[in-house]
Amino acid sequence: MAPAKESDSKSDVQSAPPIKKPKLEDVLDEEEEGNSGQQVQRRKQTVTDRSKQCPYLDTINRHLLDFDFEKLCSVSLTRINVYACLVCGKYFQGRGTNTHAYTHSVAESHHVFLNLSTLKFYCLPDNYEIIDSSLDDIKYVLDPVFTVRDIRSLDREDVKQSRTVDGTFYHPGVVGLNNIKANDYCNVILQALSHVKPIRDFFLMEKNYANIKRPPGDTAFTLVQRFGELLRKLWNPRNFKAHVSPHEMLQAVVLWSSKQFQITKQGDPIEFLSWFLHSLHKQLRGNKQPDSSVINRSFLGEMKIYTRKLPPTELDDVQKQLLLATDEYQEKVETSTFLYLTCDLPATPLFIDELRENIIPQVNLYQLLAKFNSISEKEYKTYKDNFLKRFEITRLPKYVILYIKRFTKNTFFLEKNPTIVNFPVKNVDFGDILTEDNKKTHRYTKYNLVANIVHDGEPNSGTYRCHILQKSTNQWYEMQDLHVTNILPQMITLTEAYIQIYELQESDET
Repeated sequence: MAPAKESDSKSDVQSAPPIKKPKLEDVLDEEEEGNSGQQVQRRKQTVTDRSKQCPYLDTINRHLLDFDFEKLCSVSLTRINVYACLVCGKYFQGRGTNTHAYTHSVAESHHVFLNLSTLKFYCLPDNYEIIDSSLDDIKYVLDPVFTVRDIRSLDREDVKQSRTVDGTFYHPGVVGLNNIKANDYCNVILQALSHVKPIRDFFLMEKNYANIKRPPGDTAFTLVQRFGELLRKLWNPRNFKAHVSPHEMLQAVVLWSSKQFQITKQGDPIEFLSWFLHSLHKQLRGNKQPDSSVINRSFLGEMKIYTRKLPPTELDDVQKQLLLATDEYQEKVETSTFLYLTCDLPATPLFIDELRENIIPQVNLYQLLAKFNSISEKEYKTYKDNFLKRFEITRLPKYVILYIKRFTKNTFFLEKNPTIVNFPVKNVDFGDILTEDNKKTHRYTKYNLVANIVHDGEPNSGTYRCHILQKSTNQWYEMQDLHVTNILPQMITLTEAYIQIYELQESDET
């Protein structure tokens, strides 16, 4: 019986086949399929000999290579068996005769291709594998790999700057993110989380989440996998460019959120942060336990909420006293966890005299945190009843996220509170809001700011930017999409802070 004819591409169209057979272009390349072991060995030797003499390696244009977008064939839009042309940077399917990659190679005289799944290089139309160590940098840009030693060295003071193909210097981790249309509200959250050390270290090691099964259908990747890919690209010391596109990450966000978060419509970073952290926690098989996922280990805190119901205002004093004596109006205690703390800004003054017309309202951060000191009470209204609540933090997380509530919605429009929050960049002592008993369970209570997200402009049409601390250089950077600039820490405190991330200072330094 004659051996099957070897092919990794679409076969010639046959006339009226009795059974619809799958197209070979939809099958991943397996060069050795259908061959005996001896034939495989001879073919490998031939490939090796020919690859050493490939004359087209100097046609590769690294300036045009961009692996941040979806791995789809630019002609058929399929995800199966996709190759990147290393001369023009476009994606095509297959490499055998009559495939899109083969046709592109013949028509444009582009000969060097990379399989985006197997990370193997091929020369077309001759169709042989290229094995050359000079191509390793391309492979690393497509799929950066970090070792434990690499991760430990990221925050060292002697880390050198990296250099792009065009000679631009950059610090790994301090690179811009493309704004596709209106996704700056996502970009600032992704940038901020990429500088939370346990989150960064966990997602840089792909083996930490390699066992998570990919779902069937269009959602071919989980949020965890896409976020890991993005972080590895952000911290890649061998990038060809000093910016990264979050396109694949955001496509996963749109799919997994059922289009709740879009890249074409401005959203709220705090809503995205809350959804994103819960989704990552769920996909990492986390539960309610503090150590069940890296999300909980980093951000999960605990508090007690004291609630007491208020009697209706239309009652007289005697009736109110009678109601307050019933069980329904007794104070109730509930233990709850939190991923972030909501800080309420005081109302801005309605009238300012002529001498103070240019003064911007300000408030101290500790005044906002007083909400959680177990003493201060705040009134909350529902459709039927009014309640007084006070909050007592019983366990502080390693990283505290503060959400400064700037926007309030009423019947007609969204209103922004422009009050400036005065906060120190270092040594914020959260122990000041803990009770004496809760202080005993915390060895350290001082925190340093590591990320600060700012809103600029009008409530419905503003933009977001973030400030992050690069620990290796102890330098603050302002990041707004592709724009990355140095900034003094004194300037950060003058901004309209919206979301802040503080890191526990696990030492006695001042």
